[in-house]
Amino acid sequence: MGFFDFFTKQKKETLDNGLAKTKESVFGKIARAVAGKATVDEDVLDNLEEVLITSDVGVETTLEIIQRIEERVARDKYVNTSELNAILREEIAELLTKNNTEDTDGFTVPQGHKPYVILVVGVNGVGKTTTIGKLAYQFKQAGNKVYLGAADTFRAAAVEQLVIWGERVGVPVIKQQMGSDPASVAYDTVSSAVANNADVVIIDTAGRLHNKVNLMNELTKIRNAVSKVTGNAPDDVLLVLDGSTGQNAFEQAKQFTKATEVNSLAITKLDGTAKGGVVIGISDQFKIPVKYIGLGEGMEDLQAFNRKAFVDSLFGE
Repeated sequence: MGFFDFFTKQKKETLDNGLAKTKESVFGKIARAVAGKATVDEDVLDNLEEVLITSDVGVETTLEIIQRIEERVARDKYVNTSELNAILREEIAELLTKNNTEDTDGFTVPQGHKPYVILVVGVNGVGKTTTIGKLAYQFKQAGNKVYLGAADTFRAAAVEQLVIWGERVGVPVIKQQMGSDPASVAYDTVSSAVANNADVVIIDTAGRLHNKVNLMNELTKIRNAVSKVTGNAPDDVLLVLDGSTGQNAFEQAKQFTKATEVNSLAITKLDGTAKGGVVIGISDQFKIPVKYIGLGEGMEDLQAFNRKAFVDSLFGE
């Protein structure tokens, strides 16, 4: 087995292990939903609806999936319950395609575009700073020169944690004293990155949602600070959500998308939960592509999201 095949196999194993609890939960429920039924009828669809909702796919997305399956049953006249997994897999993959989710390796920078600036947002406790550390590791592994900016200046722990990640990964962290203007930190970070010909800049921001107006103003100032240096707004505003919180992650997504423009999502902590269906629902409801998923504690356990691999892992090959 060549290195590439070995690496691909490792990634698949990490994905399978990370989604194991969700898969076990969903399939256990589906098996019960179709028990004693040969064909997909109204009872099966009602039971399936309940399975998807209790798997944190969300009500609206569930209703859309059920409607798609109903249309297929009506068109094909006779659908075996044994075909249900394959149909679900196809319909969910189609939903993710519709939501602008593209399969990429996630850690390459567009040609002729340096530095690539990622602004990371999300409430405290979702794994935001850890995700930044893992992103820095993955971008560096891909051959990029990475700079980190500690613009969550209201929490000493956030700055300290980012500095520790910077040392662990071997990338510089730009910081100022506690309580400094976050926009000033962002400006310094991007300026240093430009001066040192860096490829990627990842900026941590404060995760406070109790006052959306302040959050909105702060993020606007940070965006303006970035554009003063590069002439462009940040290339990516990445919202980090904790997948294990299920419906609470929906609420966080709603609040952040109201407060600022969000371009992509990272959904963390999927390995410790049976709520992996939240990936499907959030992507569908907010029409924002899922870019990364967190599947464990290790630095390699943050993966670029791949629709086909995700759905195959969830529903079996």
